[in-house]
Amino acid sequence: MPNHLIPGWGAGACALALAQAISPAAAEQAAGAAQDDALQRRVEEQAREIEMLKRLVNEQAASLLEVRRAMGVDRLATQRGTGFGAAPAAAAVAQATAAQDATQQQQQQQQPVGQAPDRDNRALDVAPIFEQPGVLTPKGKLTLEPSLQYSYSSSNRVALVGYTIIPAILIGVIDVREVKRNTFTAALTARYGLTNRFEVEARVPYVYRSDTSVGREILQGSASSTAFDASGSNIGDIELTGRYQFNDGGLDKPYYIGSLRFKSRTGRDPFEVETDTSILGLRDGVQTSLPTGSGFYGLQPAITVLYPSDPAVLFGSVSYLYSFKRDGIQRRTSDGPQDLGSIQPGGVWGFNFGMGVALNERSSFSIGYDHSSVGKTKQNGRAAADSVRVQLGTLLLGYSYRLNSQRTLNVSIGAGLTRDTPDVTLTVRVPMTL
Repeated sequence: MPNHLIPGWGAGACALALAQAISPAAAEQAAGAAQDDALQRRVEEQAREIEMLKRLVNEQAASLLEVRRAMGVDRLATQRGTGFGAAPAAAAVAQATAAQDATQQQQQQQQPVGQAPDRDNRALDVAPIFEQPGVLTPKGKLTLEPSLQYSYSSSNRVALVGYTIIPAILIGVIDVREVKRNTFTAALTARYGLTNRFEVEARVPYVYRSDTSVGREILQGSASSTAFDASGSNIGDIELTGRYQFNDGGLDKPYYIGSLRFKSRTGRDPFEVETDTSILGLRDGVQTSLPTGSGFYGLQPAITVLYPSDPAVLFGSVSYLYSFKRDGIQRRTSDGPQDLGSIQPGGVWGFNFGMGVALNERSSFSIGYDHSSVGKTKQNGRAAADSVRVQLGTLLLGYSYRLNSQRTLNVSIGAGLTRDTPDVTLTVRVPMTL
């Protein structure tokens, strides 16, 4: 039977032909949809990768900054007085950058990506001209610092007792007295770092002093009648100090360091030495031997600020020394013991400031000014009759040279700017890190 005569065949054939015509288009559309989905997923994955890379770039930038800061401090943390970590000289910047790149590559191999390396945020060091050091001793490290200090002072006093008829013509007595004083102080200082921000220090000095005085009244005897020559040598006052760095600091950010110093009276005090009161012309007499200590316990808090400002470091500090009162003091004299009662030295307000510059990787130079205002001494609760406030001002220059990775040579010289300050002070230090 012919196909066209079979019932329903015509409709089925039409449906089959239509399905065959539509199938290629549907398949093509389905394939396109699948491809679009794959592309969309790939775009989303790439977007996630881009975000991750952005985070890694930011983390690496932060790590790079941390490395540079750490290298700036670490390069000089083990050498006192050889320059500045966060404010290096221009010639050292290229070397520091190259070393930083090598350090970063090693750290990327050893540490997970984006992890900041450990850094040492201890304060910067400068050529020391004051008692307060800049860089604190690293944790677990010991620094020994032998030092030798020489100071010289001289004073001339001319007292006129009488009256004048015309200028430059004196009728009466002229008292002339000249005093020369030499002081040598050898000290050993030990510093130990309990943490990277806290250190303790002990200082043991040995003092030698010699005083020479010549005086006489014009036309009233020879100079030898009131001349004396005295000296003394012994251990000085032992000091204990603690220092703590309050913040991290950094480039164009100040460092703040607090300290507390305790001064003993282990030295030979002024009341233990004998005073000769039989010398004519000297109301209080003269000491036959010289003391090597102050005779009073003292406590001195201080705050130090260091501010890196390329290519220099600015620094300064403020302090106050409080001396504890002593009761029942007796002075030894050639005429027997003399009761003085209770005595308390005046408080000492001090401040200093200066600037340090790195000359190269081994040497640095500092200049500064130090001032102390010494209050009146009190005797039996009242200001002593002959006590006055004393102003001490000193201009200081310092130079530092790094001998090797463990030793540094520091030299400073001070010139007295006020009458009561020593004329010249020369100090040599050799800190050694163990």
